[in-house]
Amino acid sequence: MRVLFTTYPERTIFQPMVPLAWALRTAGHDVRVASQPSFAGEITQAGLTAVPIGRQHTNTLRRLAEANPELAEAERVGLPSPYDAAAPGEQPITFDRMVSGYRNVLEIWHKQNNFPLITGLVEFARQWEPDLIIWEPHTYAGPIAAKACGAAHGRLLWSVDIFGVTRERFLDLKPDQGPDPLADWLGSYGRRYGFEFSEDMATGQFSIDPLPESIRLDSGLDKLPMRYVPYNGAAVAPSWLRTPPAKPRVALTLGTSATEIFTGYTVSVQDILDALAGLDVEIVATVAESKQGELERVPDGTRLVSYVPLHDLAPTCSVIVNHAGPGTVLTTAVNATPQLTMPYEFDEPELARQVAQRGAALTVVGDQDAGRGIRDNVLRLLSEPSFAADAAGLAAEMAALPSPNELVEPLEQLATKYRA
Repeated sequence: MRVLFTTYPERTIFQPMVPLAWALRTAGHDVRVASQPSFAGEITQAGLTAVPIGRQHTNTLRRLAEANPELAEAERVGLPSPYDAAAPGEQPITFDRMVSGYRNVLEIWHKQNNFPLITGLVEFARQWEPDLIIWEPHTYAGPIAAKACGAAHGRLLWSVDIFGVTRERFLDLKPDQGPDPLADWLGSYGRRYGFEFSEDMATGQFSIDPLPESIRLDSGLDKLPMRYVPYNGAAVAPSWLRTPPAKPRVALTLGTSATEIFTGYTVSVQDILDALAGLDVEIVATVAESKQGELERVPDGTRLVSYVPLHDLAPTCSVIVNHAGPGTVLTTAVNATPQLTMPYEFDEPELARQVAQRGAALTVVGDQDAGRGIRDNVLRLLSEPSFAADAAGLAAEMAALPSPNELVEPLEQLATKYRA
């Protein structure tokens, strides 16, 4: 079977694809990963075969940050979007508001990230003739190419499925003749390549979901559960991790996107370190080198590092304080470590809410005042046994899901079922 993975060029979006891609490869299937030319090195570093497609195009948010920092910051805190319909909120969700949100997010995000990929991906898919295309939830070039070449296709989720749930709620509200910006946009490419829009172009013929049922968003979509396997890219485990900590270890990690794409962290690292100062713990703070010089003081007993692979660090920790990025949350969860999350926007608040509701985490507002709630919550996570017990329960629930290797046969069957 020929399997084509595709994603726009963002490391944290690509990395969750790697374990499944290797499971298919080691099962004897021919696997390719298609993205923009500049991303080929990231793909080949994972040991996979890259297919550079389309013209070079800077990531939308990175381009915004370079051209207009104020506009990039506005995007970061969330321009109007339909995706708040996926989670409970104070504002009522209306059809007109969702239409406006879809139109906005199409212009500032989906069109920008997919336009450089679509033509090249369709051309490659028609030439290579894959049996199955696996795409991440907003790389809509994937289903366009699948429909154009007759391949089966499905989404590989990397967080709570705000995309699928939003789409379901939009369709529930939509009048018979109501506008549908997403369908209109995808349908325009369908007509170009000889087919009409169908709903699977928005949410896949099936969706591979790495979240266990207790923290998953409910939907009527066809889900294929898969155990989350951490992959952080090229990594070297430091020697100091081999020695068990003498005190409870508390780690602080705020991800890489904040400094690689945006202008900096959404919370004050200094306030968080000040909040942790004086606790009888060992602190490991992963802070980008570009931001370490901005710190005025570092508490005693703190190890300040620019990076350490989280899948190696997490098992040694008693608590991990993080930004609620899905890769960080799921890697922490699979290692049965209680966490304090500081979500900011997009999928983060709902993912953090689900994990906290499961009992494996506490949450504080992810803004520049987050440091005020850090100390008391870390002490709770360290002293109340229920958090460690619920974190262990969540880890066991994740471990019980089928491994990427166990998904190979179901994917073969789905490819046969859906392939034109």
